[in-house]
Amino acid sequence: MANSPAQDSQRILAEARSTLVRQQAGGRRSIGQRSADIKRQHRGKKLARMAMAVSVVLVGAMVAGLVLDGIGFTGVMLLGLAIIAALVFFATFPKLKVPDLAALNTGDVRTMVGRTELWLEAQRPALPAPAVQLVDQIGVQLDGLGLQLEGIDPAEPAVGEVRRLVGEHLPGMVESWRKIPPHLRKEERGGRNADQQLSDGLGKISKEIDEITRQLAAGDLDALAVRGRYLDYRYGEGLDDAPQLAAPKEA
Repeated sequence: MANSPAQDSQRILAEARSTLVRQQAGGRRSIGQRSADIKRQHRGKKLARMAMAVSVVLVGAMVAGLVLDGIGFTGVMLLGLAIIAALVFFATFPKLKVPDLAALNTGDVRTMVGRTELWLEAQRPALPAPAVQLVDQIGVQLDGLGLQLEGIDPAEPAVGEVRRLVGEHLPGMVESWRKIPPHLRKEERGGRNADQQLSDGLGKISKEIDEITRQLAAGDLDALAVRGRYLDYRYGEGLDDAPQLAAPKEA
């Protein structure tokens, strides 16, 4: 049996409320303030589109009412459904796009940190539990690091090294893990499996970010330059390709 217009209206309204709640929650939890700011701006643009869509529908209804000398009860119901449908659509689309890996280390420091946090959040559900905790910790650290970098000349060589650590080496390590087939991630290589290697690597990068932030806060650019060269030597190679684990031998 077909639903009545009132039932359809209630159903669509319930869907709209559910969608708006999900949008207000930001979809997935933010690991840092920068990514939360990007999501907030995205929601603000959605609200603006929703308001514009409702305005267009109302203006259209007013014009129709003037031309037709009223729209009647059916017209009012259709108007309500049109408004709810517009709200649902613009609350759902466009979705916030996950930044491309190659685009993370671009733009100013604020943009780089925000994009990196968004990218890490998108990978978070697939990561092993220890790595998830480290990603959450790194998200908070990136906010502090970003604040320190904003006050330094971007042309400083040490700043470029730090940007590569955050925008390339950090996500590159996670991407290398993602490329490993799931059934091989528990296979040990050199006494550690891929999950353990990822957690160890993220832990080391977390410590480096903390140390860099402290040096920036102290204004010690010379020490930062030395550490930057060390980081490039330590993390600059081997992160573009996934670690090659030996395939299980067939019985």
